[in-house]
Amino acid sequence: MRILIAEDEIRIREGIQKLLHKIDPEYEIVGEAGDGLEGLKMCRELDPDLIITDVQMPEMNGLEMLETIYEEGYMAKAIVLSAYSEFEYARGAMKMGVTEYLLKPVNLNEFTNALENIKRQIAEDNRKKPEKVGTLDQIMREIIGGRLQADEDTRAYLYNNYDISTDRDFILIVAYMGSQYDKEAGSVRASLSHSLSLYEGTGHCILDIEYLNSVVAVVYNCASAADLERWVQYQLLTTFTEHAAIGYTAVSSLTQIKSGLDRLFPYMDWNLSFEDNVLISYPKITQVQTSMCIYPQDLEARMKSAICASDHEKEEEILLSFADHFRDGNVYDPREIKESYVRFIWAALETLKDIGNKKAGNIRQQKLLEQIMNARMRRELKDVCDIIRDILVSDEDESNSDDLTIKRAKSMISEFYQTGITLDEIASRLNITPEYLGTRFHKETGVTFSTYIKNYRIQKAKELLIGTSLKLYEIADRVGYSDPKYFSKVFRDTTGQLPGDYRKASK
Repeated sequence: MRILIAEDEIRIREGIQKLLHKIDPEYEIVGEAGDGLEGLKMCRELDPDLIITDVQMPEMNGLEMLETIYEEGYMAKAIVLSAYSEFEYARGAMKMGVTEYLLKPVNLNEFTNALENIKRQIAEDNRKKPEKVGTLDQIMREIIGGRLQADEDTRAYLYNNYDISTDRDFILIVAYMGSQYDKEAGSVRASLSHSLSLYEGTGHCILDIEYLNSVVAVVYNCASAADLERWVQYQLLTTFTEHAAIGYTAVSSLTQIKSGLDRLFPYMDWNLSFEDNVLISYPKITQVQTSMCIYPQDLEARMKSAICASDHEKEEEILLSFADHFRDGNVYDPREIKESYVRFIWAALETLKDIGNKKAGNIRQQKLLEQIMNARMRRELKDVCDIIRDILVSDEDESNSDDLTIKRAKSMISEFYQTGITLDEIASRLNITPEYLGTRFHKETGVTFSTYIKNYRIQKAKELLIGTSLKLYEIADRVGYSDPKYFSKVFRDTTGQLPGDYRKASK
């Protein structure tokens, strides 16, 4: 059995693992999850035969995880563990079909008996599977999920009940929608079914594969996979250009349907590489010749300069130019395109953080990295660029929250920071006392006036170091320091680097 363990206490997970190996060394532990959400994700990816889960876990409890798994059509057996003997937990588990419910600490004999019961249930289910599953859609979903063996009994069942000849090719057509899956799956499914019904001499079933954000059509009784591919290329593809990336592969038997989908899907990101939406046909896609993808270093440098100058119009123009850089008629490896996006977005974020953009400092960069590297459509990369657009203008939004007095004080600092303007001078111009201004300034900004103006000058120095080729003494003078050595000392005390080192690192 392929077993997934979901338990938030690591010592208990390790104990279960040791027990399993002691009971039967052939048990395969395919994954260990520390909470219900992680367990749900692993179940979708690994499709275990058995889930051993605790009830009480963070993020999502064990029963909620199982309920979601079963609603999505997964057929894994489950052993539920709990430190609580309340009947409600057991009743909740039994309603979902869980037949093994054990109390902690786990008794070895009870655990062994539960595993033996599960093994017998799996063997019985495999024997009765085709009749029990019933509909063609359910059978194909079980085969794709690896929960049903495409054996002789299954093939006979499909032939007798659905007139499916298993000695002909099966065609898999994948419609990938990415983040828009929930919104567009229904209309894509309907359009795909309608279009395929126009192709005579074949049958098909349409499956929602949620964990791939895709709708998959399994076409059967197809006389010629090559003819159907041409028809899909010229008749079907245009229907989905706006909504989905389309993949195509043919397999020669029922047993190869799961492996065929597993081989095709990783190539769906090649949709990023072509000027227009094209059919991603496996194995043809593996033979595509690509051009060398040269990273647009000049656009990165211009973006840094535009960020430092708060030139939002120029930032928008550069973002569009960056996207167009990969649409010059050449075919690039999609991984290189995505790596270029990672590098460009990271450079923009680091520059934003250097100049004090709070939103850039709070963003979860790991999540953004996954979003880029998992992209299979251009609109998914555009979504990442839209996140950066929001961050680029966030400083303006933040400044709008200051009260009028502080806004006017900041405006004067912005205008006169080069001349060494003081708190007393600004207070005099605003017709208020320096003490009152200092108190209000600290309350609104969280820092003293002297710290704010020092940080403001250093921020401007950073902008000039990144965005210009001015000499260090020129930059010192421009930000209000007549002594370059003193400027270098203040810069190092504030940033941890000398100005020259900071410029080298940023370049």
